This record gives sequence, structure tokens and C-alpha cells, in this order.
Amino acid sequence: MSSLLHLRAAGTSLLLDLSDDLLPVVRHWGADLGELDDADLEALVCAGRVARGDSPFDIADQVSILPEHAGAWLGRPGVEGSRQGRDWSPAFRTETPAEATTDPDGTRRVLVRATDATAYLAVVLELELHPGGLLRTRTTLTNTGEETYELAALRTTLPVPERATELLDFAGRHTMERVPQRQPFDIGVHSREVRTGRTGLDAVHLLCAGEPGFGFGHGQVWAVHLGWSGNQSTYAERLFNGSRVLGAGERLEAGEVRLGAGEEVTTPWLYAAHGTGLDEVAARFHAWLRSRPHHPKRPRPVTINNWEATYFDHDLGRLTDLVDRGARVGAERFVLDDGWFGGRRDDTTSLGDWVVSDEVWPDGLEPLIEHVHAAGMEFGLWVEPEMVSLDSDLARAHPEWIFSAGGRRGLESRQQHVLDLGHDGAYAHVRDQLMALLDRYDIAYLKWDHNRYLNDAGHTPGGEPGVRAHTLAVYRLMDELLAAHPGLEIESCSAGGGRVDLGVLERTVRVWASDCIDPLERQQIQRGTLLLVPPELVGTHIASGESHTTGRRHGLGFRAGTALWGHLGIEWDLATCTEEELTELAAWVAFHTAHRELLHTGRRVNADHHDDATWVHGTVAQDSSEALFQIAALTRSATTGPHRVRLPGLDPDRRYRVTLEQPGAQPLTHGRGVVPWAVDGITLTGRALAEAGVPMQPMNPEHSQIWRVVQA
Repeated sequence: MSSLLHLRAAGTSLLLDLSDDLLPVVRHWGADLGELDDADLEALVCAGRVARGDSPFDIADQVSILPEHAGAWLGRPGVEGSRQGRDWSPAFRTETPAEATTDPDGTRRVLVRATDATAYLAVVLELELHPGGLLRTRTTLTNTGEETYELAALRTTLPVPERATELLDFAGRHTMERVPQRQPFDIGVHSREVRTGRTGLDAVHLLCAGEPGFGFGHGQVWAVHLGWSGNQSTYAERLFNGSRVLGAGERLEAGEVRLGAGEEVTTPWLYAAHGTGLDEVAARFHAWLRSRPHHPKRPRPVTINNWEATYFDHDLGRLTDLVDRGARVGAERFVLDDGWFGGRRDDTTSLGDWVVSDEVWPDGLEPLIEHVHAAGMEFGLWVEPEMVSLDSDLARAHPEWIFSAGGRRGLESRQQHVLDLGHDGAYAHVRDQLMALLDRYDIAYLKWDHNRYLNDAGHTPGGEPGVRAHTLAVYRLMDELLAAHPGLEIESCSAGGGRVDLGVLERTVRVWASDCIDPLERQQIQRGTLLLVPPELVGTHIASGESHTTGRRHGLGFRAGTALWGHLGIEWDLATCTEEELTELAAWVAFHTAHRELLHTGRRVNADHHDDATWVHGTVAQDSSEALFQIAALTRSATTGPHRVRLPGLDPDRRYRVTLEQPGAQPLTHGRGVVPWAVDGITLTGRALAEAGVPMQPMNPEHSQIWRVVQA
């Protein structure tokens, strides 16, 4: 095998330099370079070398995906650790050729093994290039010595070129997740660290570097994401010599990973994608997620959740009425939220006591579940397995299972603490109680919540840091439940969108994007979330007329039109609805189910619109035969009409029929204030729709329109 390995997939090239006995160096990661023979590859690498001065540190010529100080890298090293101060700067050398294989599905895999005989360390580097263009890599570090090696950090990096001068990542808070933030890619480190024990409401989500002003459909972009649900660090680093890298790894507390003789640790997968515009980057993540064997194959059931309808009031008659009304409007799954267990009549008690309340449910959950099934729906249940109330049988019996650092219990938050699943007893307690529920009841779905930070997360009795062990235990618990109950589905919810990552999505089939379902806020929240996660895995609910979290009031068209673009649900007390509202809601649910296959398999697109008062986004079929778009007026524009809307992502050479869809509303008629095409539809080429566009039907702020586009 040549020392240069060129991997190609779906418009992406990855060129690895495996020369000498050094760790692999990425010579190119980005746009496809085309067919290149060995001579071409050698010439390309040679052309990329720059003149050396007096010092090798003045250029970045040998930066591996696991950067080493010994390789003239002056930034963050790939491995940080020591044996009581020794062996802190390893220099790995490969002993055997890299192993390159191709899976039947076209995935290209590269395995590199290397050791440092002096530092008594060994690494295995894995790289995969998926047929959809997604790259992922991880590292396994082994202590080959007799003395314990204390690991401080194990990071993976990927280089980006000099033209990547701008950074984009995301921030946020409770009920306002996935807020984008941009800044120049200046010299130094832009680091986003998670110390809360979960991915975070303020998670970086995607860290992107790109050409100046890159958008959804233009400018080259390089993006990374760490598939891990615990503490982590994701960063962009630029050195004085021109080197630019994106990197990530777990954030480890002191002493959290101590490798004894022969012990090893493996990093989470670092996922990476390149594309022209953010939409192409998102398409690579979506293609990979959809290709996994456990990706849901059946249509995503329209869900109705009782939380914002009844809260802790678990009256059987009221709940069965909600079930009946949900079935009437087309719901296919009913989820019973918080308040069904122990003494849980409010949020101050009973977390950890996962036994159905005899007080509220004297006959168990069977009467409700039987009613749900009779209505033609599946049954789901809310749980929060990692949390504990001090006022609970569990906390009174086993206070030592609660996280505690330095002999203190830590601050109470949301009237709850965190149960340390790193304790075998705590793990067994939660597993056995959940198993008992799943064994007794026909539960198709668990809404798995996680409402508190893991601060002061000390493992008792010594108080050693326990976040990593806890995170791995959560993964193991989910895996065990799923293995014992095939067909069970789990949703990742964490005070809303606080645990949205590709680590938990190895086990879950849905993430809750936010506790805020105000459609105006959800436009931004979903726009960011869908850059990583495809719509069928993102919970999007139709809210009540007045938002639970913001107090805003919106019409049903805007609420339903915004919730359309994901795994649809309803979170509304339907007993308060008028007959007209129920009829309109049923029309929206029917519209969603009629177009669910398109929405859950197509390509997500966003228009780079000239006026940010109006957002345009949609889903285009993989074969470009049809599409749906939402045109959302978020605020008033500084200019008056005609506000032409351009539709991205269509085949430029095909002709399409565009119609305005209004589920549950009266059709428009010609007259004052109505654009003619909105009544009769219009046929244009994909190129004309993308370049010239058509005027939108005038509408007020915080309203939207759905346009259907079908090949003519």
C-alpha cells in the first residue's frame, strides 16, 4: 500500500499521509479531489510543503490527528497525562502498516497501531469515511507499563485550511437552546467546555469553521461534533505558523481516568463533515444517522403528551378524555408524563421511587393503558432515572448513592439531586424498577428526562469525580433495557434539549429539542437542532394557544406549521378546544401524516434570504421530485412587498408546480391583497424558483405559510 491513502465519498476527499513510522497526517480533508494516481498524490503533497526556515516550529508540516509536542506541535497535545510527572510527552511510532478495508456498504476504514516504548503507551487510531461523506475517528490508549498512568486529556484533531477564517458554534439556555454565535478564527484557542455532566443546554452542538460569510447554501464549511453525553471540550485552535485545527475530547477531572497495567481507554467518536454550505454538512450527518441498522424504519407515531394539559393531576377520567380527543385528531401515541409514581404529587418528592402510586393508580396503570390501546394508540411513560429527591424512600435508605464531593451533598436544584449510577447498587435499583415496569405494562416508549446538572459529582465514600462512570452507566442501562425489550423506544430529554448528541442517539430514537414549544422560539431552536439531527428524530409539538414558557399567543396555523418539521406531537389541553380548533388540528395532523415520508426521508434546505424578517426552509425529496417549504414571518420587514421567496434545493432543469397549502382553512379566492398564484398555483423550473422566486402571500408577523412543490 502506498504511504498516501486517498479516501473519497459523496464529494468529500480525505488524504492521509502514512509515511515513515509516524502517526497519520491529514494532508487534505474537504472537497473531492477527483481520481488521482500515486504520482498525483505525491505531487500534491510535495506541492503543499513550504520552505523551512531555521526552525521546524515555523511551519506545521507533520501534525497528526493525535498531535504531539515531539512532532513540533505547539498547540494542545493529543495525549496529556503522566506517571507522577514522567512520560508526559509521548512520541508514537507505528510498528505495522496501516490496515485499510472497505465494508460492503462502501464505508472506508483505516486502523493505525503505534507505540511509545519509552513512555510505555500504545494507541490505536480508527478512521471511517462513510458513503455519505461523513468522517469519524476515535483513539484507544493503552498503558503497556507496570506503573499507573493518570490521563488528563485524550483529544482528536482535524486540520482545516487557511481560508477557514470564520467560526460558528451554538450556545443557549433553558427554553432557548441552539442559539448561533459567530466570530473570527483568530490566533489562539476558542474552547467550549462542558462541566455540567451532560451535553448541555448551551452545548456547542456543531463547531464549524468556514469561508467568510458562509451560509446554508454557500461557502465551504468544516464541522465537528463529539458523540458524548458527559463532560467534554470542543475547540478551534490557530497557531502563529498558520495551522488551524478543530478538535474535541472528553473533559476529565483530576484522577478520573487512571490506567493500570494493561488497561485502556477509548475516546468517544469525533464526527466531522465538510460541505458547501451548512445544508450540505447537515445532509452528511443525516445520511449517516439514517444508515444505521437501528434507525427507526416504521413511521414516527404522532404523539400526544399530557404534561401541559394536566401537569401532576393524574385523574383517570380527565386523562382518558384527553386520550379520546387525541385519537380524534389523529394521535398515535399517548405519553403519561411526571406524577404517576410514589408520592409524586408535585416536584418536591419521590424521584428514585419508580413504583406506580397506589394513591393515584389503585388499579395500576392498566385501566389507562387499556383505554389508550382501545383508542388505537401506543402507550409511553415519562421517567427520570438518574435523579433522586431527598424526600424519597430511596434517599432515606441509601444516601450514599447520591453524588457528594468533599463530604458535602452539593446544592439542591429543582428540588432534586443526582443518583450516582457508578454505584452498582444504585444502578441495580434503577434497572430493576424500570424492568419491573416494562415487564408488567405494555410500554412502547420511555421519555427519559434529566433535569439537573451534575455539579459536585463526587463518588462516595471518597468523593472521587464520577461523571464519566455515570455517563457510561447511563449508556449501559439504556442498552440493557433495549436488549431485554426489543421494540422499546427511548427519547432523550434533558430539561429540554440538554442531551442532544450522537452518543445518546446510539440508543435513542428521539431527542426533545426544548421545553419551549412557543413556535417563534422553536423556529431558531429547530433550525439549529436539525443541522445535526434529521427531523424524524426531533420531537416537535403543537403548543396550546398561549405558550407555557413565554406567554405569547399564536394562531394554530403558525403553531402547527412550525411543529410540522419533525416527529410531530401535541402538548395542549384538548378539553379546552372548540370544535373548530379540533377540526383544524385534525387537518394539520392529517397533512403531516400524508407527507410524513417526505418530511422524514428528504434533504433539509434553508434559504439564505436577504431579509432576516422572513425565514424559508423545507424538505426536498431525495430524488428531487417533490418538496415542502415553510415561509415564516418572524417579525416585520423594514421594506414593503413584494417579498419574493426563492426556493433552494430543487433540480434546476425540472419544472415544478407550486401551491399554497392551508390545512383546515378556507381556500383563497382572487381579490384585493391576494397574490394570483396563491389561488391557482404556478409552474416554474427549479432554476427559476431558486434564482427569481415568487412573491409570498402577504401575512402578519408570527404567521407562516406552507408551500407544496411537485414535479410537473
